[in-house]
Amino acid sequence: MKPNRIKPTHEFNAKHNSGVPFRRPFHVLSSRPKTFFVFVMTCCMLLLTAPTAHAQGQLSRERTTPVEKNGPYDRVYYPQNAPAPGEGAAFPQQWLYAYGNNERNAAAFSMPRQEPDWVREGVAWQFAEARAWVLTNKPFASEALGEAGSDTTMTQWMGNTLGVAAVDGVIYAQSSDQFIYALNARTGKLIWRTSPVPTTFMGQPLVHGDIVYVNAGTVGFNFSNIQAYAKTGQAIRGAGVEFNGVYALNRHTGELLWHFDTKGDVMPTPALSDGRLIFSTGAGEVFALDEKSGEPLWINKVGGMGNMSSPAVYQDKIYVGMSVPAFLFCLDAKTGKTLWKEKIPQAINTGMGDVSPAVADGVVVTDAVSAPQTVAGKVSVDVSVRAFDSDSGRPLWTHNMGRGPKPPAFKGGVPMIHDGTVYIGAPVKSLYQALDLKTGKLLWTWAVPQPGPAGTARAPASFYDGMLYIAGVDSVYAVDPKTGMLAGKKYIGGRFGLVSPTIVGGTIYLGNSWDWIIALPVADVNPNYHPDSSAHG
Repeated sequence: MKPNRIKPTHEFNAKHNSGVPFRRPFHVLSSRPKTFFVFVMTCCMLLLTAPTAHAQGQLSRERTTPVEKNGPYDRVYYPQNAPAPGEGAAFPQQWLYAYGNNERNAAAFSMPRQEPDWVREGVAWQFAEARAWVLTNKPFASEALGEAGSDTTMTQWMGNTLGVAAVDGVIYAQSSDQFIYALNARTGKLIWRTSPVPTTFMGQPLVHGDIVYVNAGTVGFNFSNIQAYAKTGQAIRGAGVEFNGVYALNRHTGELLWHFDTKGDVMPTPALSDGRLIFSTGAGEVFALDEKSGEPLWINKVGGMGNMSSPAVYQDKIYVGMSVPAFLFCLDAKTGKTLWKEKIPQAINTGMGDVSPAVADGVVVTDAVSAPQTVAGKVSVDVSVRAFDSDSGRPLWTHNMGRGPKPPAFKGGVPMIHDGTVYIGAPVKSLYQALDLKTGKLLWTWAVPQPGPAGTARAPASFYDGMLYIAGVDSVYAVDPKTGMLAGKKYIGGRFGLVSPTIVGGTIYLGNSWDWIIALPVADVNPNYHPDSSAHG
């Protein structure tokens, strides 16, 4: 079947920055020469007067990709390793957003007391992915790159950047090692693995119905992009470096169903809402596709570039951050029209585009590295957290988390909202803070022990059964959400980048930059945890 091409801008019925529904191509209605001449001239005038920007994406239902049959990148499938029917009943039955929901809390799942012992008490296993590096090793090539540089390089190019999705007894993960994985949540055994295209998969799989969605994109720029930025101040992140886009797979077998290819990267995890698959790209576009067919519904070329800011959808509005320039955008979920855009004062260009906003109770929260200062040749920055009214975009409060050295790579901390409190990290100082959602009042501060040269505190915490769980550096921590006091710790090894603990029952599931997927009992981290107490998230 031939791919359905996105039509050029002159076939849209509105400007890109207003949210553009896709229309069918014109058809010649008459064969008379005069009518045909008028039609051709009209099309030529439309071409001459159309905006220069074009929708840089294309749907393809072609299921053949550049993979050698039975070769090292071909899909493998072991149906005998799948969970038995009903075994995953206690798990979420869908995964629609990065970190599980709009609050960015990957542990808000109910747990009936009558579940099997393995669900309540937890399991322990470690699965080595294609590029697995011994967890006790220093980062690869650290002697040449330096430990901070090699830490972030492994997260971006070799291992799991974000955490895993847990749906119906299966753990889904995507990795910068070019593969997507599905594992049995109880045993850790591989159900399927696939690599449809050579690229980095830096997000968190989304699961709805029988489809798992993964995003493909890279942090890289080639030299032509650098030249373009030097001339115009704009560039398309990921263009000409690797293959970019979104891929829809059969969740049970890993078979490719369709893919939507983009020129710019799709590093940020998309979002699923009301039948729409929503994502941003390194070309400054926000797309909405039909989640089943992949057909484009609308596009809004908001400008800048998408880095790692995954959309949140709340009350028919989409919230997403972009970089260069740095803005938080609010779009109409049905039409893509821009409703408002706001910024954080003195935000560094890449900051807001890295952070996935969290939204709850009519408040949107995001943050960015901000206010750079150079003293004696050394750059210091702050981290500014800002809350906005979700409807109007009116700024509600701003909180500065403290100055420190400019962090490498991801330049912000993903906020998590639970029960009227914002829990947020700052990689500048490798600490977490709790803030009142309505006022921004500081409630407490907790500093991550021994954060390492690359810093930590980029990922959101997970709230579960009265405790916060945080994956940072090489360990998982339990922190009292009321006081900020450390309640427990479990050393794992490797590194956790933007990984938040995904918790179901008595098990914490994690991805690791050293290219491992890990399951460990909650009780290993929190000595005060009792399985019978986890009747609710």
